[in-house]
Amino acid sequence: MKPGIHTVELPVAPVTGSPVPGLTSIHAVRSRGPYGNRQYRGNCGGYLIRDLLRYFQPRHVLDCMSGSGTCGDVCRELGIDVTEFDLHQGTDAGLAASYDGLHDIDFVWMHPPYWRMIRYNDDPRCLSNAATLEEFLSRLQQVLRLASGVLSGNGKIAVLIGGYSDQGRYQPLPQLLVERALREQLWPACTEIIRFQFGNTSSSRAYRSRFIPGLHDTCLIFEKMYGHQE
Repeated sequence: MKPGIHTVELPVAPVTGSPVPGLTSIHAVRSRGPYGNRQYRGNCGGYLIRDLLRYFQPRHVLDCMSGSGTCGDVCRELGIDVTEFDLHQGTDAGLAASYDGLHDIDFVWMHPPYWRMIRYNDDPRCLSNAATLEEFLSRLQQVLRLASGVLSGNGKIAVLIGGYSDQGRYQPLPQLLVERALREQLWPACTEIIRFQFGNTSSSRAYRSRFIPGLHDTCLIFEKMYGHQE
């Protein structure tokens, strides 16, 4: 163990009626699981998705930024119907036409670019190529609006996103996204989930600059303000 680095014991979670007792506001699983293409840059592991689907028990899932295919693989393992599309396959999540024919979606999974932390391609439609933070947030808000339009009454939208420093200024993307979701009448459906990032490429590097490293991203789960039923 490196000097000054300590392991942290996670708090004990209360006993609840949850179908996934291990799903709490902290998700710390080292393995990414047998899901998706691990060679796809910026991909995430499938265990958080699996836990969320087991908890919310949707009948039909939409992954509108499917990337490496992780969410689809989890859905097929669980026997859940899934619709997948992605810009690299020619379908833009920011266009209304991409959602034609979709309705009564119970769960939407989104793992968008963290603005320009990683530039995925040269396609101007890609969120990672947004010229400004305002453009990035406005375009992601549009995706939220379109996804909300195909949700079932109690449907949920889960977004995995993290903050990072861009040109010397920290960009708190999860917090900024909550404000955009509220504009679309989407309310947090539960606590945010802090997902520990194991195996980050940056973790194996040494930097001369002084900063506090980020070791997590945040999963935000939204539902329609007017669609919630007790």
